[in-house]
Amino acid sequence: MMNLSLLLLLLSLLFIRGFPGEDSRPNVVNIGSIFSFETINGRVAKIAMNAAVEDINSDANILGGSKLVLSTYDSNYSGFLGIIGEADIRITALQYMETETVAIIGPQVSELAHVLSHIANELHVPMLSFTALDPSLSSLQYPYFVQTAPNDLSQMTAIADIVSYFDYRDVVVIYTDEEQNRGSITALGNKLVKRRCKIFYKAVLSPQSSPTGKEIMNELVKISMMESRVIVVHTYAAVGLKIFYLAHKLGMMEKGYVWIATAWLSTVLDSTPVYVKDVKSIQGVLMLRPHTPDSEKKKAFLSRWNKLSNGSIGLNPYGLYAYDTVWMIANAVKVFLDSGGTISFSNNPNLNHLAGGTLNLGSLSTFNGGSQLLRNILKTNMTGLTGQIAFHSDKSMIRPSYDIFNVMGKGYKQIGYWSSYSGLSDVPPEILYTRPPNRSSSNQKLRSVVWPGSTTVRPRGWVFPHNGRKLRIGVPERVSYKAIVSKDENTNEVHGYCIDVFLAAIDLLPYAVPHEFILFGDGKKNPSYEEPINMISNKVFDAFVGDITIVTKRAKIVDFTQPYIESGLVVVTPIRKMNSSAWAFLHPFTPLMWVITIAFFVIIGTVILILEYKINDEFRGPLKKQFITILWFGFSTMFFAHRENTVSTLGRMVLLLWLFAVLIINSSYTASLTSILTVQQLAPSIRGIESLITSDDHIGFQLGSFAESYLNEELNIAKSRLIPLGSPKEYVDALKEGRVSAVVDERPYVDLFLSENCKFQVVGEEFKKSGWGFAFPRDSPLATDMSTAILKLSETGELRKIRNKWLNTRACDLPAPENSDQFQLESFWGLFLICGIACLFALVVFFSMMLHKFKRSFPQQSGPSRPSSSNSIRIQIQRFLSFVDKKEEESKKKLKRKHIEVVSGGTNAQDVRSSMRIRRYQLHICREERNRGTYVH
Repeated sequence: MMNLSLLLLLLSLLFIRGFPGEDSRPNVVNIGSIFSFETINGRVAKIAMNAAVEDINSDANILGGSKLVLSTYDSNYSGFLGIIGEADIRITALQYMETETVAIIGPQVSELAHVLSHIANELHVPMLSFTALDPSLSSLQYPYFVQTAPNDLSQMTAIADIVSYFDYRDVVVIYTDEEQNRGSITALGNKLVKRRCKIFYKAVLSPQSSPTGKEIMNELVKISMMESRVIVVHTYAAVGLKIFYLAHKLGMMEKGYVWIATAWLSTVLDSTPVYVKDVKSIQGVLMLRPHTPDSEKKKAFLSRWNKLSNGSIGLNPYGLYAYDTVWMIANAVKVFLDSGGTISFSNNPNLNHLAGGTLNLGSLSTFNGGSQLLRNILKTNMTGLTGQIAFHSDKSMIRPSYDIFNVMGKGYKQIGYWSSYSGLSDVPPEILYTRPPNRSSSNQKLRSVVWPGSTTVRPRGWVFPHNGRKLRIGVPERVSYKAIVSKDENTNEVHGYCIDVFLAAIDLLPYAVPHEFILFGDGKKNPSYEEPINMISNKVFDAFVGDITIVTKRAKIVDFTQPYIESGLVVVTPIRKMNSSAWAFLHPFTPLMWVITIAFFVIIGTVILILEYKINDEFRGPLKKQFITILWFGFSTMFFAHRENTVSTLGRMVLLLWLFAVLIINSSYTASLTSILTVQQLAPSIRGIESLITSDDHIGFQLGSFAESYLNEELNIAKSRLIPLGSPKEYVDALKEGRVSAVVDERPYVDLFLSENCKFQVVGEEFKKSGWGFAFPRDSPLATDMSTAILKLSETGELRKIRNKWLNTRACDLPAPENSDQFQLESFWGLFLICGIACLFALVVFFSMMLHKFKRSFPQQSGPSRPSSSNSIRIQIQRFLSFVDKKEEESKKKLKRKHIEVVSGGTNAQDVRSSMRIRRYQLHICREERNRGTYVH
């Protein structure tokens, strides 16, 4: 009985409470929306959200029979009314919480979103907005607020990339002073700074739906007098169109201006007809629009739009985001219900004490499943009308992207895209997603732009301000090296190398640069350049022109132009005596001169031996003795100490010419060696910066030069060793008196110094190479243009002409280089040539005579016994060499015996001829014996 009673009790409870899961899915799921439905985005959003609700309810598979109900509330531009409602309507954002609303779409503006997000956090009701896009709303402070469109951080990044792409540096922004705009402009400023750009001026309009024309006009007039010509407009449609209309009236939509409008302008052009006056006032404007890729879903919705809106308004991307936002909530609710969740609310104990009154905050209930529904929303991964929809961990949309348009005529043309994936491009982001990300500058591309004034020439983006003030150009008042820059005492005008380069570069700019030179310094000593560099950053000077060396420390404060002259530090030292070397005796002749001289000693010895060998016993003997004789005789002529007599006429001729050459060579060698050993030679006492660092010597530097800080801070040379010098005269005095061992200064100054002071010279390598440039404030566009002009001057050769005009130093009579006293072969080649020709002539004559005698001694044989021609030549050569090798007496005796044999063995007819030949031969022998007797004596 007990078990039966328990069973009946359980069944009773089940019938009373229902079975688990039964009726857990509600009949109605309430969501709300808060918008200003008189605005463009409000009207478009209302139509799109209702269409989404209708599509969701028509498909029972979405919510499983539950009906999605959308309640709308018109905030009517007012954040205050958006929170508490109008007294007579009493439908407020707070009352959504009383009607078991699971999610709220909106609000439209960030000001209202900031307030309502705190309430949503307390009641766990997710709020989704595609128009309140203040970047700060994505922070952890508002966990229940979800932005379902790319927030303004992405849009401001795109604008910063556009500004940087066109090489602009300063930007003026015009915006209404509202919470959403303030956050967006702050984000823009941060993004510009990362690209070395900045917001030059903020034109802040009253936080009203429609600031007065006078207020806008005053700001535009102020902007027109400023330097920057790049203007970003971030506001609402009505205010934005009024800004452009008044700017057009002021002539600010002409050439030279750059206007960039945020997504509000594309919203206007997509959704509403624009008056002719408004079209004329926005020509050439660049504008952005959230990018939504083409798809079949999107095309189908576009084809339905005219029917949904009855042609009252055009569709813009925010209508697509509104449609997708409703679907995001529906899908999240579906997952919530399918997982067993129940839509239930409970009283919030923290608000019980606030019950009653107009607001009746005690009646607000907490959505028990709010945190789970929020997680479902953030896990969304679906493809909607706007493309792929998903969130990062920080609740931001994945892969935000924008279309970039150029307003032209009655419409606009697309010039490119921006995406967080690859920056600026001329192809859709969907194509880039299939490639590796590439944010390099070379990959950033946009199509051509027609700028305000109907020009395709990119505006410079800045002008000189129209306040009648000329640029204040600081110029150093130098007291030394006045060719660099100086003041004319008669006219008080400045001139010099630096000034001419600056003026030549200014003349190449495509615009006028009104300026005035202001001297800096006391005129008694060269000024230090650290102070004027700081004066530029403090806006005392607009630029500084002079011999300013580009160094890292200065480049952190100002911007420098392209260097117009190379410069580096060098070491200047006096010249002192040099001690003689142990090998100084080799110094008079160059190595080639030594080689040729020694070669000729050998050649002369060889030629004399050949000429004397046949008739002079002193040159005969074994081969070894002949080799020694050649060397001994040749080299002994250097001292005129040769013992061998020369008896041949040819040998005496050659020897006479050679002894004359040796006399000149010896005299020259003796004179040069004496100079080396006794005359003072010139050499530096310091070999370079390395030896200067390791020494303890004092070092001079030019007063005001960066050399002092470099030597002390970079090379760790103690300040006590550094001596400031104010002029070239002080250089000379300090070096001569020994107060400094060397002076370290920049190359252009040293070149001028050495051109007038020849007793000093540069030693070692040039170090700390840099250059001189003109200094301008940080991010000054004039610095960039001047750099381009300086490059043009260099390419055309004009820069070289200016340098030659002022710095063309005359040649100094510097001490002779170390090898100038060495005798070159060129000094003696005439002597060697004469001796060589004499040797060649003597040899030719000698061998001609030998050949003649040989033919007489050995007439050619005839008859059948004559050998072949090849053997005959070989035999003849052997006989000739043998003939030459024999002494003169032996040859004559052999010749005489041969003639006698011929005479005794001849016929009668031949006797007469033979007798005549013998007679002539005997006479010839007698003459030769007499001559020989003369030679011997």
